[in-house]
Amino acid sequence: MAAESSAAAAGGMRKAPSMEWRWVSTEEDEDEDVVGAAAAAVGAVGRGGSFESEEEDDDGDGEEEEEEGEKQKLIRTVPSIDWFDVEGYEVSVAQPADDNEEFDFGRTMFLALQTLAVVFGDIGISPLYTFDVMFNKYPILGEDDVLGALSLVLYTLILMPLVKYVLVVLWANDDGEGGIFALYSLICRNAKVSLIPNQVHSEKRMSSFRLKLPTEELERSIKVKEKLESSFLLKKLLLGLVLFGTSMFISNGVITPAMSVLSAVSGLKVGIPNASQDIVVMISVALLVILYSVQRYATSKMGFAIGPSLLIWFCCLGGIGIYNLSTYGPAAFKAFNPLYIIYYFGRNPFQAWLSLAGCLLCATGSEAIFANLCYFPVRYVQSMFVLLVLPCLILAYLGQAAFLIANQNSSEQIFFSSIPSGVFWPVFLIANLAALIASRTMTTAIFQCLKQSIALGCFPRLKIIHTSRKFMAKIFIPVVNWFLLVSCLGFILLFRNIYDVGNAYAIAELGVMIMATVYVAIIMLLIWETNIVKVLSFVITFLTLELVFFSSALSSVGDGGWALLIFASVLLMVMFIWNYGCKLKYDSEVKKKLSKDLMRKLGPNLGTIRAPGLGLVYSEIVKGVPAIFGHFLTALPAIHSIIVFVCIRNVPVPVVPQSERFLFQRVCSRGYHMFRCIARYGYKDKKQEHHGIFERLLIEGLEKFIQREAVELSLQSEDDVDSDEEPPTPARTIIAANGSLYSLDVPLLAEFVPSAEVIPEASCSTPQHDPVVDYTQNLELELAFIRQAKQSGAVYLIDNPIVKARKDSWFFKKLIINYFFAFLRNNCRRAIVSMSIPHSNLMQADTDQMIHNPVTLY
Repeated sequence: MAAESSAAAAGGMRKAPSMEWRWVSTEEDEDEDVVGAAAAAVGAVGRGGSFESEEEDDDGDGEEEEEEGEKQKLIRTVPSIDWFDVEGYEVSVAQPADDNEEFDFGRTMFLALQTLAVVFGDIGISPLYTFDVMFNKYPILGEDDVLGALSLVLYTLILMPLVKYVLVVLWANDDGEGGIFALYSLICRNAKVSLIPNQVHSEKRMSSFRLKLPTEELERSIKVKEKLESSFLLKKLLLGLVLFGTSMFISNGVITPAMSVLSAVSGLKVGIPNASQDIVVMISVALLVILYSVQRYATSKMGFAIGPSLLIWFCCLGGIGIYNLSTYGPAAFKAFNPLYIIYYFGRNPFQAWLSLAGCLLCATGSEAIFANLCYFPVRYVQSMFVLLVLPCLILAYLGQAAFLIANQNSSEQIFFSSIPSGVFWPVFLIANLAALIASRTMTTAIFQCLKQSIALGCFPRLKIIHTSRKFMAKIFIPVVNWFLLVSCLGFILLFRNIYDVGNAYAIAELGVMIMATVYVAIIMLLIWETNIVKVLSFVITFLTLELVFFSSALSSVGDGGWALLIFASVLLMVMFIWNYGCKLKYDSEVKKKLSKDLMRKLGPNLGTIRAPGLGLVYSEIVKGVPAIFGHFLTALPAIHSIIVFVCIRNVPVPVVPQSERFLFQRVCSRGYHMFRCIARYGYKDKKQEHHGIFERLLIEGLEKFIQREAVELSLQSEDDVDSDEEPPTPARTIIAANGSLYSLDVPLLAEFVPSAEVIPEASCSTPQHDPVVDYTQNLELELAFIRQAKQSGAVYLIDNPIVKARKDSWFFKKLIINYFFAFLRNNCRRAIVSMSIPHSNLMQADTDQMIHNPVTLY
């Protein structure tokens, strides 16, 4: 990693620009050395920089194709200065955590219990149904069949949850966040693979956005990054995989409550032999209705009570397993010999292959371990699984196998049949409580996954309620909660037994597992820079196993898997349509943004009257003047004296510190009094800010930006940038927004006449071009101008576009954009609705944006 230097400037820490690596031909080497030397000179004085050129940022895939046989070399470059980069460097250095923190036994035990409840609830309930579903496909014909099935279960437990998830995948977390979208955001942060190219270079300077820059030994990582960034097909493939994995994960969250509660309540038929399946279904439905009705409180007030319940449940699993082993003999321990798996398939290969889908159920909840990682440290999760969860699960399966060896005719309700009669009802009640907790575990994991997908623009915006002021991760999404309840009840009423539900369960589980394997492999190559042999070993081992299991699960599509595939396909279509529509809308806004020539013709008055006040124009583009601003100029008799183009950016990081929330840049020349502000939020951040708080923080950040800009310009002697589009000239002048040359030696606010009087209320922002007398006086003048605009009040100028396809577009394009996307857009939350803006401060405009056929544009 390139060394970073820091120096204090403008009251904060200043870091030297980080180096970027890229491949160049040997013929360009000499020129690159000259450019690199000049860039290093700029970095020595602490100037801002960006990782890539402006052209590369706009199209996202500006790498040129390599000529055949051309020799290439890896070099370091430092691109030009950008005011966003100058702002991005004003980041305080995060203090490292104290590794010598004093051990707190009470806090450790509390976290351990919470880890059991939140992370391991799903996998802990698997002994209720795994052997039942397996032996429904492969009837027991002897002791060797039991040992073969047990051996399959034991090694599946060791390979999938332990080796893959606990020892490998957990380390692929995104600053403590887990789940399929956390993997995708981690890749997006290290390579420009997002289909919506609205990233800015300075985001890489955020304290939570730090990248591990490659060195000479990491050339493979550079090549992987360049391949991902240059291939539009790979970008679409990555997005498609994450959408598919998310749809499967949500489907898994629907199947988990149905399977867990139905299998737990089915134990009633063991305690009461005359109990019918209808009674089991009715009780299961009632329990699920109660569970989802109190789900909002279960994420906060009731959370402390479920940890001890899961501890008792795992102790019951281990205790019952030990009882059965002591009662029926230790013959089940033979299953640790993997040869029994070969014998199992040798006797009846087809039925053994069919039983693999049921065997995989022992690993259900593995993805929930990763998805719910945001609540606890990785070490706690790993320790609890190795020391408590895995031993109890192994003992439970060994005990059930010992019972089956002695009672080979009992192939239904195996777990409840193996319970000692004296403790049956207490264990039955604890099992039902554990099943409800497992259902809650997957529901909370879905809440986290959907919040991440909404923040990354892959799911329609929904109302998110934070149920805890202390813990940011505790959230509740009402619409999703009731949608999961209705869907779960539909699966129970449709299938009514655990065998058909189990077939669907295996498909959903494997869909998520396969996607996790692919993404972790990319992270190994791109970010971890893992040895290629280890990467290939990981991919070949787990992808082969998962595809074999998946083929077995798909063979049972007619027995229940069809319903889950339809459900997942609907979810996938919703996410695809939303992302596709948002991308076309963004592309349309970029193409329709106002030109600099128009702004130059209008002049600093913008062709209208500049009245005192602050106008906040919301747009999704990060460069240029949005087209909606032209509508306001033509429709309003006056425009505010200060205009701020606000872009709310969801960056691929969990949390953005408040000190790094805003990023500013001046638009056009100083006489226009127009600024751009990028408000950055992580996918874990709470966006429900009051508009007054948002305005105060924005104005404070704007004042700091102007002060910092003045200091930077007073210190600069060479390169500088005055606008957000024009590159710097090599001389001591730059090209201003109106095309004229601007001298870097002229202090800030050269266009203003200094005055000691208070700015009159009716004054506009059109200055006279008189020379500057005093630098400090002019700085104070613009700050006073901003404070006056603040006192006059802020008005939010928001666009409400109607997105339509062209008349000559193909039929499915019209159907997707004009109907499906319009329905989703009209029935989801607005991007700015989270801030309680009074109607007197809000101004909206309805505009028709005709999006062209992508066949002709892309």
